[in-house]
This record gives sequence, structure tokens and C-alpha cells, in this order.
Amino acid sequence: MLDSFEVIVNEHGKTIFNYIFSLVKHKELAEDLHQEVLTSAYLAFHTIKEPAKIKNWLFTIAGNKCRDYWRKENKAKQFWKEEVYSYASIVEAAPLPEEEVLQKYSVEKMEETVMSLPEIYKSAIFLYYFEDLTLNEISNRSNIPISTVKTRMKRGKEHLRPKLQSLA
Repeated sequence: MLDSFEVIVNEHGKTIFNYIFSLVKHKELAEDLHQEVLTSAYLAFHTIKEPAKIKNWLFTIAGNKCRDYWRKENKAKQFWKEEVYSYASIVEAAPLPEEEVLQKYSVEKMEETVMSLPEIYKSAIFLYYFEDLTLNEISNRSNIPISTVKTRMKRGKEHLRPKLQSLA
């Protein structure tokens, strides 16, 4: 088994590395991912039933390893963004009293404008923006299909748009 896997690596290894490198565009990372691909392929080599499809199988493993790497990378970036954001919000200075009054006034005006909508649109808009309910939660609470909730949200926003432009 080891001899046949070695032959496959000699035959397709460089091609697989080039494929990985074309995806990640970083030599050291491509080398690491190539090593992971070969390790995974070696561990699962005994499961191959059609030797003619080995090259495709290796490319599939390589693509999956690259996707896994990108997912991990995105999660790490998201983690740092959230950590920095939470730290920034802790350190952030308190708003000035004038800003608080203006914010409260604009929220009240917004609520007033939403309440002036026809009832059919008002409830969906209010629940979504002021009660922070999801569309599914609004659908369940109102006993109406999700598609109806979406339509009412869209039409309610269309009614709101001209009214809100006058507030700005």
C-alpha cells in the first residue's frame, strides 16, 4: 500500500501543490495545506475503489482543505472584530446630554411615524424594528405565513420612506 501511495504522490503531488498554491497565493500556507492533503489522502487511501479517479479525489481533498482553512480564518477575523468592538464599546465615552435628547426625540418621531402606518403594516414594522423580533417570530406571533410578513414589511417600508425623508 505504501509503495502505491508513494507512486501516486510522485505522479500527482506537484500538480496538487500548484492547485493549492493557485487558491491560497502563499507558498508556506500552500505547503502546509499540501501536507494536510497528503496526510488525509494517506489515511483514507485504503477506501479508494476506483484507482482511475485518484487525481480527482486528491483535488477534492485539496479544495476541501482550502475551504476549511478559509472558514477558520474568517471565524478568527470575526472573533477579533467582535472583541475589538466590545472593547471599544466598553471604553467609549458617554454621550453628551444634548445627543441623548436628540436621540430620544428621533426615536419618538420614528415611532410616531411607524404608528401612523395602516394597521396591516404597522404591526410587522413595529415588531421587527422596536421589539427586535425576527420575521419567523412575527409570523408565529401573528399566525400568518412568513411570505405575508415579508410582503407587509416591504410595503410598510415603501409607505414609510416618503414620511421619513421629511424627518431628515
